[in-house]
Amino acid sequence: MTDLKNSIFLDETKAREWLEARVWVNGRVCPHCSNADQDKITKLEGKAHRPGVYQCNEPECRQQFTVTVNTVFERSKIPLTKWLAALFLMTASKKGVSAHQVHRMLGISYKSTWFLMHRLREAMRSGGLEPLGGDGKIVEADETYFGKPAVAHVSKQRRNRPYIKGNKIRNNRPIISLVERGGSVRSFHVAVADGATVA
Repeated sequence: MTDLKNSIFLDETKAREWLEARVWVNGRVCPHCSNADQDKITKLEGKAHRPGVYQCNEPECRQQFTVTVNTVFERSKIPLTKWLAALFLMTASKKGVSAHQVHRMLGISYKSTWFLMHRLREAMRSGGLEPLGGDGKIVEADETYFGKPAVAHVSKQRRNRPYIKGNKIRNNRPIISLVERGGSVRSFHVAVADGATVA
């Protein structure tokens, strides 16, 4: 916990400067047109602009940007200090850290924490998501349902529970997996499944 007292986890300006020093190692670069000429990049200051905003002065561009553009931190209302603290906790934990734990430690909502950690994990993922299969490869699909097992007959007392429809327990959490023989597996939670296969 002493590491979380670092100024980059407490001060937005320090957090932004820390990120700028790592994203722009050789000077600021416009994420819109890749202009790296420091004479053609202006820092916008004053009450009309939030801290850390720059403008590219290339005639074809003229776009404004911050260090978070084209990063996982872009377009987020979560403070950058919280992003960096969550990133620190994820990378410093040998066995990983849950969204609930980060939610409790950083004092932000669970929904925001889940979103934040999902983005960070996606950014740290190695490899792309190329389509499964290919020349001479076989891809198989299988499905399962997560939750209570189907019951043929349900007593009248239990029939009013939300997961029961008619005289059967309705399991509405189908999971589908695609398996490439000798390769990788991808699993998906699908909102709508074939009605004939739902118990």
